[in-house]
Amino acid sequence: MRSLDDDQALDIVSIPLAGKSSIADHMVIASGRSTRQVASMATKLADRLKQEYGKLCRIEGLPTADWVLIDADDIIVHLFRPEVRSFYNLERMWAFGDEKAVAAG
Repeated sequence: MRSLDDDQALDIVSIPLAGKSSIADHMVIASGRSTRQVASMATKLADRLKQEYGKLCRIEGLPTADWVLIDADDIIVHLFRPEVRSFYNLERMWAFGDEKAVAAG
């Protein structure tokens, strides 16, 4: 989340997934102002996770960068352009009835 905040991501939200899904422990959702910013944030985040924690991340959606998914094993990161984020509304799907979703900033 610090990396995304440093890259001026918008509306950063962390949703705990423990007990909801076995895909990961946390999901982080954030927005970028443009496809260029989304792609840049995704690339920088994957590089930082590799350098600082030795995690090799899988990245999907980088060529179009409307919605980029970064799979870092125990953390899944979704980076969106704002219009795409509001259309899919992942926060509502995963945090419905859950007061534990944490917004950064």
